Amino acid sequence: MRIGINTPVVTRFPGSHRPWESEAGIGELARIAVAADRAGFHHLTCSEHVAVPAPVAEVRGGTYWDPLATLGFLAARTQRIRLATQVLVLGYHHPLEIAKRYGTLDVVSGGRLILGLGVGSLREEFELLGAPFDDRGARADDAVRALRAALSERQPRYHGPYYEFSDMIVEPHAVQPRVPLWIGGRTPRSLRRACELADGWVPFGLDLDQLGTMLSRRPVPEGFDVVLSAGNVDPLGDADGTRTVLDRLVRAGATIVGVGLEATSADHYCEQLGALAEIRSREFADVEDG
Repeated sequence: MRIGINTPVVTRFPGSHRPWESEAGIGELARIAVAADRAGFHHLTCSEHVAVPAPVAEVRGGTYWDPLATLGFLAARTQRIRLATQVLVLGYHHPLEIAKRYGTLDVVSGGRLILGLGVGSLREEFELLGAPFDDRGARADDAVRALRAALSERQPRYHGPYYEFSDMIVEPHAVQPRVPLWIGGRTPRSLRRACELADGWVPFGLDLDQLGTMLSRRPVPEGFDVVLSAGNVDPLGDADGTRTVLDRLVRAGATIVGVGLEATSADHYCEQLGALAEIRSREFADVEDG
């Protein structure tokens, strides 16, 4: 089973992050990343918001570490674990900006980048950045196509309704021949966008019945990843409950499970990683790693 870690500290949602995270810094984060890497977990995550309006932060949180700086730092301290933006907001960037900046991250990490991408929904943030909001879905579709054309190419070419480029050098560029693209979202359109344009889907805010209904209505392509969240689990305190959650997600169609861990400190978090790795190896050894 492939299990990724919904990285603590870097994103703090009201009611879901723990007190120790507010005091933690890059040293604690690095220890956790190294422990996750050594334990064989699939990926670490980091999300993107540039600036969140104060009233919105009461619901969504106001702490979002920059994914490029954060994942670049963690790349230097890890060896195998993949580095996933979950998610990068497409409308905030030109596709070649993403291709250059995150292609460089792919180079310095030795080909470990996963680009999780989203359309975005926070109008105030779009307006702050001078980015168009009303047609963001169509723009996002074109941006994903442009990214696919550009990410692994020194001299990319693309012509679409919103983005067009040729005769431009992007160096360095991603070393992976095909950087995995995951689309975040909670609507049938997001799943359709993922199936048609990307390599995986990262839904949020949906229960298992809703997920099952959506996946039954749109069979996914071969090799496509469905990345489902387990929320926070407690492998040391509730191993049976952790196994049950993982099993339910696999049965719901998950090819990769993203987890958070209940912990009272960075050291406790690392201990939880070890316990989760033990559960994975003992209970899910027959689930193909892919």
